[in-house]
Amino acid sequence: MDRSLLSPLSLFATVARLRSFRAAGRESGLSPSAVSHAVASLETSLGVRLLQRTTRSVSPTPEGAALLERLAPALAEISEAVLAAGAEIGEAAGTLKINLSRSAFEIVVLPRLAAFRAAHPHVTLDLILDDGLVDVASRGFDAGIRLRESIEQDMIRVPAGPPLSLAIVASPDYLAANGTPLTPGDLAGHAGIMRRFDTGEIYRWEFEAAGRPVVALPKPAMAVNDTKAGIDAAVAGLGIAVAMLPQVAALIEEGRLVRLLADHSPEFAGFGIYYPSRRQLRPALRAFIEHYRT
Repeated sequence: MDRSLLSPLSLFATVARLRSFRAAGRESGLSPSAVSHAVASLETSLGVRLLQRTTRSVSPTPEGAALLERLAPALAEISEAVLAAGAEIGEAAGTLKINLSRSAFEIVVLPRLAAFRAAHPHVTLDLILDDGLVDVASRGFDAGIRLRESIEQDMIRVPAGPPLSLAIVASPDYLAANGTPLTPGDLAGHAGIMRRFDTGEIYRWEFEAAGRPVVALPKPAMAVNDTKAGIDAAVAGLGIAVAMLPQVAALIEEGRLVRLLADHSPEFAGFGIYYPSRRQLRPALRAFIEHYRT
């Protein structure tokens, strides 16, 4: 096989699985146009159309579906083999220094942390919570955990945790007083609890409408640099906030928050563990990756 086809084949499999160039780009850390170009080049090389594209959807052609059926297990096996290559043999022990966002800690690490500690009692975790994107190699970390779409391409990335979706939320009292937005465009008439990154940038609220990405923002009422503070402000009735669904699921179930515009908030690739090199992969880091990978 022409080895230059391996990356485009992997991108094709991702597009076919997610039924979206945009979602595949997010998972792969590439722009939708770059993914589309890679798949189109693959189709040209193979001389067969693999994907049926419309303005609203992407789906495999019969030829694409047949290729995917044989390709997916092979790609999974390659991923396993590459992760295992170069791993040191020995007991997982010592201190493992991980840099991760607060959201990654809440959604990925904490739910399975007791099980990891029970399985690897000689590993000490040094978890540094930081919502900025950190160069783990230069800062002395063994690995980091961030949204896959934000991880640099020169890092080794391993999926960790489930696909995610954003939840736009407000309190029942706020909605009773101000009305309920039914479309992303309706947000312009509402008070927004905005999320500010350490860089000073305000998070853009992204939606899908008629199969296309849409950015819509409410009127900024306040900005916070911590997601939990934004959630607390929403519960207090101060406006509409955005969070990842697992962070507010219990509050929604309790009736303290109401989820809005769910039909316009599609799933996207979740978190990933990233680190600079597979060479000399420490047993402790390998154990952590194997425990949390999905």
